[in-house]
Amino acid sequence: MRLVSAEHLRQDPDFRRYLLARAISVAGTLVSVVALPVLVYQLTGSPGWTSAVAATEALPYLLFGLFAGAFADRLDRRRLMVWADVVSGVLLASVPLAWATGTLTAPHVLVVAFVTQTMFVLFDAANFGALPTLVGRERTTAAFSAVFGTTTVVELAVPPLAALAVTMWAPAPLIALDALTYAASAMLIRAIVRPLSTSDRGRPRSANDVLADVRGGLVFLWQNKTVRTLTLVGATHSAVGGAWIAMQLPWADRVLGVAPSGDARLAVLLSCWAVGGLVASRLVPRLTKALGAARLALFALPASLGAGLVVIATSHWVVAVFAITLWGMAYTTVVINAITYRQQVTPDELQGRVNTTARMLAWGVGHPVGAALAGAVAVWTDPRVGLASAVAVLAVGVVAAWCSPLRAEARDRAPAVA
Repeated sequence: MRLVSAEHLRQDPDFRRYLLARAISVAGTLVSVVALPVLVYQLTGSPGWTSAVAATEALPYLLFGLFAGAFADRLDRRRLMVWADVVSGVLLASVPLAWATGTLTAPHVLVVAFVTQTMFVLFDAANFGALPTLVGRERTTAAFSAVFGTTTVVELAVPPLAALAVTMWAPAPLIALDALTYAASAMLIRAIVRPLSTSDRGRPRSANDVLADVRGGLVFLWQNKTVRTLTLVGATHSAVGGAWIAMQLPWADRVLGVAPSGDARLAVLLSCWAVGGLVASRLVPRLTKALGAARLALFALPASLGAGLVVIATSHWVVAVFAITLWGMAYTTVVINAITYRQQVTPDELQGRVNTTARMLAWGVGHPVGAALAGAVAVWTDPRVGLASAVAVLAVGVVAAWCSPLRAEARDRAPAVA
């Protein structure tokens, strides 16, 4: 297999196809993340149904996250990635078609959200091994850096634009746009000439092999006190993220008086979190170098809690803009800090399993639990109280962090991670 030189990586046609496919796929997914909750809230006017979308989108990580990698290693990666894109595109196309014919229902949207996210988990599992095979192991770092940089820009740019779009047009046509991005991604992956799989991929020989791999990642995560604490506390923090996605529309509507359609202020409110995340992505490397990972976590977690309390307390949209931005900044700081530390201390041979396990606990457990809790409470009371219930979970996590080995780590080590 011809290897790609680092300096000419972006000039390689196959890598350009791969990079463009990833950027398009991530952009389409983010459009749906914004548009689907808006669509369901417009259909039902119910905080409970809206929170169900957030919970449903995160559930596949809980159900399939630990085993998706082993499953992907048994199959041809290109074929799995293409079929995952095709299935997702077809399902998403059914939403605007049903909307246009007046037959769209909230359960229909939930089923589509669940299955497309399941396809995304499988795509990601195959993608994890496809890139090193495509470019060669010695160029993997440069390739991952290029992909990470590109998708980060997409993740920061698309949500505000999607939020603006849903205030100007109906959300269902935006789902059609997402379906087209999956079709484009499938064609680009299919057009890659070089193989994305090798004949000696070390496929698991049996179910016991798969379980042994999963167990190895769990053992390391549990035995490393700092990684364990950051992961478990991170799950309580992710609960707030799930609750925020579930409650931001009902909260904006019923507390701030910002309508879910036709009100340009909604685009501003939905953009604030991403703006805070952008600021955090620039600050975290400097903060980590100055404070160390453990100390930064101990400071950022209470900052996230405080910002969340301000959001709950306010009833004016201008104050909410600043509070949400600060909350997004603190929230993202916690997330980036935990992921970076975990990647730096985890042995190379355990990177996939440990990080997949941590992602499953955060996104697959914390996120849907927070969304479900906030939605259930909001149905009986109001969105403000629903959001407050998840912030209370975060408060438990903050106390647990300050009573955990993180304090000893912060005290005994000068900046733990540069």
